[in-house]
Amino acid sequence: MARCGAIKANGERCRLDAKGKQGMCWAHAPENAAARRKRASRGGRAKANQELPSIKARLEDLTEQVLAGDLETGRAAVANQLINTRLRAIELERKIKEADELEARIEALERPHQGGRQWGA
Repeated sequence: MARCGAIKANGERCRLDAKGKQGMCWAHAPENAAARRKRASRGGRAKANQELPSIKARLEDLTEQVLAGDLETGRAAVANQLINTRLRAIELERKIKEADELEARIEALERPHQGGRQWGA
């Protein structure tokens, strides 16, 4: 069977078997984009959902302190930059977890099932 013709984000060629007319696996076929987005939107939410309320509360507190004149804007700007860095780290963790989960699901589909036949073969 032919290999998928897609190039992954890391520059490597996808190692999955191509299934459709376009020569791509399920994970890269354009007709599956909506299903992939739906599945991906479920992954990695837990940690972000726990941290976002505290980050929002800190931002609200910083805003109130700056507007009341209790905190100089320079220090508030640095705090805001650090909070933004933390948000980017949370998003990166979510994307990595999502990719790891997807890779594990694909590997599970590629493993031979009972009876020795491989999925899709």
